[in-house]
Amino acid sequence: MTYKDRDIGYYFVVMASVIILLAGVKAATQVIVPLLLSLFLAIILTPMFNFFRQKRIPDTLSLIITISIFIIGMGLVVKLVGSSVTDFRSNIGFYEQQLSKYFVSIEIVALKYGLELPFHDLPSLLSTKQIMSYTSGFIQTIGSLFTNGFIILLTLIFMLLESKHFANKLAFADRDRGTTQHIEKIFSKIKEYMVLKAVISLATGIIIWIALLIVGTDYAFLWGVVAFLLNFIPNIGSILAAVVPVLLTLVQLGGLSALVVVALYAAINIVVGSIIEPKIMGRGLGLSTLVVFISLLFWGWLLGTTGMLLSIPLTIMAKIIFDANDDTKWIAVMLDSGEDINESVNKN
Repeated sequence: MTYKDRDIGYYFVVMASVIILLAGVKAATQVIVPLLLSLFLAIILTPMFNFFRQKRIPDTLSLIITISIFIIGMGLVVKLVGSSVTDFRSNIGFYEQQLSKYFVSIEIVALKYGLELPFHDLPSLLSTKQIMSYTSGFIQTIGSLFTNGFIILLTLIFMLLESKHFANKLAFADRDRGTTQHIEKIFSKIKEYMVLKAVISLATGIIIWIALLIVGTDYAFLWGVVAFLLNFIPNIGSILAAVVPVLLTLVQLGGLSALVVVALYAAINIVVGSIIEPKIMGRGLGLSTLVVFISLLFWGWLLGTTGMLLSIPLTIMAKIIFDANDDTKWIAVMLDSGEDINESVNKN
């Protein structure tokens, strides 16, 4: 057997191992998803926990304060969103009828100018009921992720308590093998991304909530929460967040108000997504745009809605792990945005 044959055989074994691993993750989604949620919630809440500890508040009391703030905040959001979703679903039929009327009006105007539009088929293709049912279903899916709330909360508590010892235990276990630096880099990057992204998404959701309140769109708080959640989904999240509020404003307040809402979403997403977010979060995530989109599809397929929301931090984690090994470093290079490579090539 030649070296080349052994090399090909090695890659086949690696690919088979990856496929088996992914199948195992897919099968264990019900266990992995709560753990991932607990992990990333712990990452977001760690700065608050450390803040109280730095004020010389005992660890137990710091933990109680942090978890209490989290539970109270989640409770208020769930209460407000739950009532809005219930009311919204009960009125879907009315919104569907109103949208159908708009389709008929547009078709009549088009016929006056000699244009025959197949708008009589649009109510079935672009049914408000379907679109808005998907939206309320998405909210309920997010809520169902927390059905194992006690397990998630318990895991979150233990993770926060463990956070102060984790670095020391890792350094002691690692000794001189050199992996501590890479693991710390993974957690540092993910922590930075998750905390900043959560703050920016929260600001985006609040701005959209206030803007829709001013316009007069129904369920403004619900659409603010949707904007907050979907802002974690790269590329298409902000677009998806705008669809239902625009349609709802159209059937509720008319075309002019709908255009105002479109302009509001566009302005907020341009200012936050193109100016504020890059300035706060630095040059970028070190991922190419294509990789960001593919990671959204891949993690969404593997882990469902949670995978879509956490696609970027999971991909960043994978990229850093690949970069730590010489045999897989080329994969990290392929995932990279290529900005540094282009700069070095241009300099040469």
